[in-house]
Amino acid sequence: MSARVAQRLLSLAAVALLAGLVAVAVVDRRRDEPVAAPQGATAPGGGWYDALAAPRPPGADAERTGCGLILTTRSLGVTHPVLPCGARILIRYGGETVLTQVIDDTLKETGRQFELTPALARLIGLDGTQSIEWRYATR
Repeated sequence: MSARVAQRLLSLAAVALLAGLVAVAVVDRRRDEPVAAPQGATAPGGGWYDALAAPRPPGADAERTGCGLILTTRSLGVTHPVLPCGARILIRYGGETVLTQVIDDTLKETGRQFELTPALARLIGLDGTQSIEWRYATR
């Protein structure tokens, strides 16, 4: 290989390395930026729907939901007996608003409209049966 070809290859490698470092820096910076939650479709009257919700009781390891998903300890989602599987909703509780989706259609216990996975309940600070607000998420 001639010295000229080697010099060109070295220059191309340096440019590729620099481009890779810039790309990593841009992605890393974006990861630290907060992500805004969708606004959501308002309920009749311009607000939110009220509902009772509680954490989902612990199930079997790798439990399969009525929506065909396999739950883990890190799963985030809600159970609702009427909303369709995969429906994206916003849940508001205790000053927190989170975007989630319906992952099951069979409530484990009565006396509530929603059951939140334990990880989602911890995320928003929901303990026991509490009143939450919810609405459909918009794209």
